[in-house]
Amino acid sequence: MNNETPVSQPLYGLLHTDVEGFDALAELALDMRSSWNHATDQVWRQLDPGLWASTHNPWVVLQTVSREKLQGVLADPVFRKDVGDLVQTRRDAASAPAWFQQAYPRPPLTCAAYFSMEFMLSEALPIYSGGLGNVAGDQLKAASDLGVPVIGVGLLYQQGYFRQLIDRDGAQQALYPYNDPGQLPVTPLRHSNGEWLRIQLDLPGHPIWLRAWQVQVGRVKLYLLDSNDAANYPPYRGITSELYGGAPDQRLMQEVILGIGGWRLLAALGIEPEVCHLNEGHAALAVLERARHFMQQTGQPFDVALAATRAGNLFTTHTAVAAGFDRFAPGLIEHCLGGYASNQLGIRLHDLLALGRRNPDDPAEDFNMAYLAIRGSGAVNGVSRLHGKVSRHLFAPLFPRWPVDEVPVAHVTNGVHMPTWDSAAADDLWTEACGKDRWLGTTDAHEQHIRALSDARLWQFRTAASKALVEYVRDRLSRQLAASGEAPEAADTAKQLFDPSVLTLGFARRFATYKRPNLLLHDPERLLRLLTDPQRPVQLIMAGKAHPQDRAGQALIQQWMHFIRRPEVRSRVIFLSDYDMHLGERLVQGVDVWLNTPRRPWEASGTSGMKVLVNGGINLSELDGWWAEAYTPDVGWALGDGQEHGDDPSRDAAAADALYDLLEHEVIPEFYTRDEQGIPAAWVNRMRESMARLTPRFSTNRTVREYTEQHYLPAAAAYRERAAGKGGIGVELVEWRHALDHKWAAIRFGDAKVEPEGEQHVFEVQVYLDELDPEAVRVELYADGTDGSAPERVEMQRVGQLTEGKGGYTYRAGAPAARPATDYTARLIPHHDGVVTPLEADHILWQR
Repeated sequence: MNNETPVSQPLYGLLHTDVEGFDALAELALDMRSSWNHATDQVWRQLDPGLWASTHNPWVVLQTVSREKLQGVLADPVFRKDVGDLVQTRRDAASAPAWFQQAYPRPPLTCAAYFSMEFMLSEALPIYSGGLGNVAGDQLKAASDLGVPVIGVGLLYQQGYFRQLIDRDGAQQALYPYNDPGQLPVTPLRHSNGEWLRIQLDLPGHPIWLRAWQVQVGRVKLYLLDSNDAANYPPYRGITSELYGGAPDQRLMQEVILGIGGWRLLAALGIEPEVCHLNEGHAALAVLERARHFMQQTGQPFDVALAATRAGNLFTTHTAVAAGFDRFAPGLIEHCLGGYASNQLGIRLHDLLALGRRNPDDPAEDFNMAYLAIRGSGAVNGVSRLHGKVSRHLFAPLFPRWPVDEVPVAHVTNGVHMPTWDSAAADDLWTEACGKDRWLGTTDAHEQHIRALSDARLWQFRTAASKALVEYVRDRLSRQLAASGEAPEAADTAKQLFDPSVLTLGFARRFATYKRPNLLLHDPERLLRLLTDPQRPVQLIMAGKAHPQDRAGQALIQQWMHFIRRPEVRSRVIFLSDYDMHLGERLVQGVDVWLNTPRRPWEASGTSGMKVLVNGGINLSELDGWWAEAYTPDVGWALGDGQEHGDDPSRDAAAADALYDLLEHEVIPEFYTRDEQGIPAAWVNRMRESMARLTPRFSTNRTVREYTEQHYLPAAAAYRERAAGKGGIGVELVEWRHALDHKWAAIRFGDAKVEPEGEQHVFEVQVYLDELDPEAVRVELYADGTDGSAPERVEMQRVGQLTEGKGGYTYRAGAPAARPATDYTARLIPHHDGVVTPLEADHILWQR
């Protein structure tokens, strides 16, 4: 393989490349920016309106259109000028200084590599399942908007996630259409001589070749790997066939390709990120390959390389239950990674397994990818404030004797990319109020601008949204019924269903038992009375998939289908099959109320409800995930008491009753109470407050700026410092850790006393460090927080050396007398400049 910088080129020799003007169209079609900036939609609609309407895939339209049609439209000077202007606008947008360049004119960050198993960018590139991919795709788009130097790394699946069909019995059927790379907006990475850039990994028995692809996402690039290379051992070709499918060995091999193969791809491209962002534990193996690459560059051993590189790694966990983490049997890890550990990392299998275990000496314990990510990162975060708290409990076993509040997991609450999820009418409304570039910088002024919109303007906007949604669901349901084998009369009847003036509720997400998608069905007759009230009717749109192996989730779908087929229900409830990104867009743009009913605290964040904010929809949700920090009584409705109750069926029954009560006594009356202009003034005011206060706060604009300033920039600086001098600080940290490991058992506390002094308690303790350097530790007073506040920590000063005992010192500190002295306990913890404790050193000794 030569050392030329690889470039992306179209996959196939297209028939129309000789048509003048084709290259400009290809440039537009291959940029995923069109999925949220719809300026180019007119071009594809003119080329093939039918195909565009059914695919929303510019690349498919461009390849399918005939030469004659292309030549005809490109001969039109107005069309050619429009295309030229769009190309120039695209290039100008890609090169113009954005928020990051303006805020940091001398960039302290050149590249953050974002690793994720899935990315939801557009229905034109179906390599996603749901929430995790939604977060990843939206954050890449926001990074492009804001000019943050991020690149994505993922996998290109031959099938992706399954497509859903609901059969005549109401049962879910799973279909797996093939993703033809030639029909996807991806291009192979090739060397200048035309050779395809391929990455080789040495796996047991056979090497594996990985093909490399590029996706353009505005000014951001996403790199994808797949194993479907003709040179591969046939079973290996199918490793990247299906997202979240197959046996554990296939899942592990996908994670090997993502983490190890992904970092090698970056090295082959000459990209050296300061920051590696692991979007969930699937990508954890990247920390090993990053360390291996550092070993090659510096000659340092693995422990030094890991100490140096982990400062630049960030692990974002999205999992709210321990069972959700990827775990692999020790034998499978040995089979797939044993040779990698010994031959390339220079460590024993035991040392590798220890990185993914709670107890490194338990030979039966599985290898936990989240544990590896934690032990290979310089920071860890959850995806909402509540999820940060939940994650601290989940990971507390890794930090024995540390208070749960100090388990090193922070949070950055998710957001959604508002330009992707807003309707054309919402875009017009927000442009009118806040300007065209409202999501390209800070959003501080948006709240006051939205508040200035009149009731009449907002209600006109929502009325149009309801009408557009009803038209869409009628057409989609009609086609769905025809495809599932229903009688033609049923498909025709569907075209008359629903009324845009009726209150419309929406529920769409993965069907899993913890999400309680059937909470509304707890009392079917009471639900039916709400739906069919002649004065204040309600209509409900349901959508969602259950994993093909999740029989309980599929049964929940079938339960809804049986309810919907009752004659008195058919005009009030519909289930739209094959919930995907396009369907999600249409639902969040038109529903009046978005329902969410998970068992707290099992939903880490949730993003679907964030998408209705920009469109004027209102949330009614369990106080879980993002809604636990977003909710106030004037922006929506809350379900539950903000406490955890496990999976007690009696609690589900109480929650269902509370949901019916909310709908019957608050939501429905507020929607139908109108003023003399026919406007529901209280409803519109709630809608306005939701839009004004929550939309900027739960946008990826805010999320990506937080990641940049709170994590990427500090991580980049810390990595550069540790990597300097071929990892000199890494050597120092390893020696410090070894000293702690070998000498910690000998340290102890001696006598202690406390005396009042003015408005303080003055504490004095004796500490015997034996041979441990006093600069390697910190002695402090600790007291638990009160009323939800953070714990109190007061550093104690070394004030004298003891003549008795080995390495004995006296430490002193004062604490406010407002709290009893008994609230405080002295403790001894590791300390080293630049080290995150207890993430990188979890030793702790408490005074008894």
